[in-house]
Amino acid sequence: MWFIYLLSWLSLVVQICFITLAIAAGLYYLAELIEEYTVATSRIIKYMIMFSTSVLVGLYLFEGFPTLMVGVGLFTNLVYFGLLQTFPYIMLTSPNFILSCEEFYPFSEVLAYFTVCLWVIPFSFFVSLSAGENVLPSTMQQGDDVVSNYFTKGKRGKRSGILLVFSLLKEAVLPSRQKMY
Repeated sequence: MWFIYLLSWLSLVVQICFITLAIAAGLYYLAELIEEYTVATSRIIKYMIMFSTSVLVGLYLFEGFPTLMVGVGLFTNLVYFGLLQTFPYIMLTSPNFILSCEEFYPFSEVLAYFTVCLWVIPFSFFVSLSAGENVLPSTMQQGDDVVSNYFTKGKRGKRSGILLVFSLLKEAVLPSRQKMY
């Protein structure tokens, strides 16, 4: 009886590893899609913010959620709209980004509220952080031109953010074969 018990725990660990790899692969693919389709992503995030706002209003009107909780949720949605104005360029030191980081409640208490109103939109911005790295310059930012940006920030071909982490993990787990000449 102990052998099957040990085998069930081993299979659980293997399944958790497979699920983790599947989630990582899905996030990597999602980040690539966001990088490719930034305009569509911006539109989707806008609709997600509007849906979250309507859910918050519904929770206030029909479920009697506290005014402070709903007010903070509506304020963060307003901040997310501010982040969307410069999308896909998100400055981690901007007031909008700093205001969008808030305290999360325990998962077991408010799963639905957490998922719909607090987690989905910031997560989509987090996954989108690398989208602005390989975009051709189309508009000038304040005090920034293409030549000075190239020389001050270095080579633009480098990747950073979550795609760099996934690329490094991919190379560590599945090293590419070297071509022989």
